[in-house]
Amino acid sequence: MCRNIRTLFNFDPPATEEEIRASALQFVRKLSGFTRPSKVNEAAFDRAVDEVADVARRLLESLETHAAPRDREVEAAKARARAAARYAN
Repeated sequence: MCRNIRTLFNFDPPATEEEIRASALQFVRKLSGFTRPSKVNEAAFDRAVDEVADVARRLLESLETHAAPRDREVEAAKARARAAARYAN
């Protein structure tokens, strides 16, 4: 998985439209190999981002869980602690 694509399911507050779109953009960038497509490929690239975002949104809306929602701040603190341990030297 791309390092910049984050888990978006089962958070409180739920994932925003911007977060879903950012994940879709990262996914399409990874698949295409383009950070920014050329003018000739721009329409196809943008269409792919829109379609992936739509599918991701529908997926998140359809998933169910009995687990309590995760707190974004707690998860961010855990990620910072993991990074600090990984890069401590």
